[in-house]
Amino acid sequence: MNQAIRNTWIIAIAMFALLFGSLTVVQFFEADNLNANDWNSRTLYKDFDKNRGAILVAGNPIAESVPSSDDEFEFQRVYNDPELYGPLTGFYSLVYGATQMESAMNGELSGSSNDFFYDRILQLFSGSQVAGASVELTIDPELQKLAYDSIPDGVKGSIVVMEPKTGNILAMVSKPSFDPNQLAGHNTDEVAANMAELEEVPGLSPFTNPATESLLAPGSVFKLVDTAAALESGKYDENSKLDNPAELPLPGTNVSLPNFVNGGCSARTTADFSFALEQSCNTPFAQIAMDLGEDAIADQAAKFGFGESYNIPVNVTASQFPTGMSDDLLAQAAIGQYDVRVTPLQVAMMTSAIANDGMLMKPNLVRTVRAPDLRVLDSPKPEELQRSLSAENAQLIQQWMVNAVDRGIANRAAIPGVEVAGKTGTAELLAGSEGNNSWFTGFAPADDPQAVVSVVIEDVDLATGSQLTSPSARQLLEAVLNK
Repeated sequence: MNQAIRNTWIIAIAMFALLFGSLTVVQFFEADNLNANDWNSRTLYKDFDKNRGAILVAGNPIAESVPSSDDEFEFQRVYNDPELYGPLTGFYSLVYGATQMESAMNGELSGSSNDFFYDRILQLFSGSQVAGASVELTIDPELQKLAYDSIPDGVKGSIVVMEPKTGNILAMVSKPSFDPNQLAGHNTDEVAANMAELEEVPGLSPFTNPATESLLAPGSVFKLVDTAAALESGKYDENSKLDNPAELPLPGTNVSLPNFVNGGCSARTTADFSFALEQSCNTPFAQIAMDLGEDAIADQAAKFGFGESYNIPVNVTASQFPTGMSDDLLAQAAIGQYDVRVTPLQVAMMTSAIANDGMLMKPNLVRTVRAPDLRVLDSPKPEELQRSLSAENAQLIQQWMVNAVDRGIANRAAIPGVEVAGKTGTAELLAGSEGNNSWFTGFAPADDPQAVVSVVIEDVDLATGSQLTSPSARQLLEAVLNK
């Protein structure tokens, strides 16, 4: 009998310890994660009664909380110029949680971050509400509007404008866009109906920012990676002569890789790097990749940021360079086809590293975070990520990109009196599709780069793509230089 009682007590104590341990884990160790979870409706309902901080551009709110008098919540989240900034701000929704900047900076905007610890202590005694901090972005409103208007309605595309020396993002737009106000209302049935309508829009996902999360075939802009890998290997230099056949038989197959037919590649059977980049010739870069090997190209891509997921503070999807390829697939990957996939921001990062004499800076969207009493809580400083290539090799590529604009197929980006560096790209889509992804990436002035502009227009024919990429970049670079 005593043994039975003893066993019962042991089981009871063990169960109590297990319960106490579980509560400890939930209430202490997992509390921050649970509170930060976008799907935690209890936190959302509590925070909707808070005066959430504003998201600002040039001092003006693009997202703010205003008093609400027609329901049980004290505040309503409102988005100004919503389609212009929607993919950047994201939304703050009772039904769907928070996305983009609303999610990434939720602790600061809601006043729940550690910066507000003493404010919350005072709240216990005063009964006052802790107001959230404001977050000012690095975005230039004039460049943002110009970039947005550069993409016609009904066309899918993204543009990123970035300072190569600091990593600050001056503009980031995508179309199709959406109105976050449709998802921020307090009537959950209406919000759900609005989401259903938005999800029917071709090419739109309200949950993602295509500039940082869409993975696209880069086409010939990837030849900048090949060029950097070749120079960094020591096997090639500015005087190297490259075979430039009209077609390159792919090893192990019965097919050949053709040169780019719309440029002047056919004028030379032997080329240097400058000519190959000017005319975007395919066969020299495919041969370079097969000569250097997959590892050399993959290593150089990694030095430009491929394979890394960044928080800027929104999440940036890692760009991809495939591995385990046979030579025929490596040749296709070298011209930005096969399974190479990049975000528009990654192309801007790669170009910024070249413009910045080989140093890759961390992209950044936040200029300052300020408490309600205007004290600065955070002001991110420029951060070096890594050296992507030597300054000498970066300067060679800079000059070859200038030649591509001055006398090559990137000539539509030319600005009179200014040296513009650029590279175009055309990525073929899946078999059966008549469209292409059309790219331009470049910077100006070449000797002291003030901005990098990377443009992608998706699923368009060659003529439409060339009309929308390089000319748009030229307008944006002119706008930067005229400030």
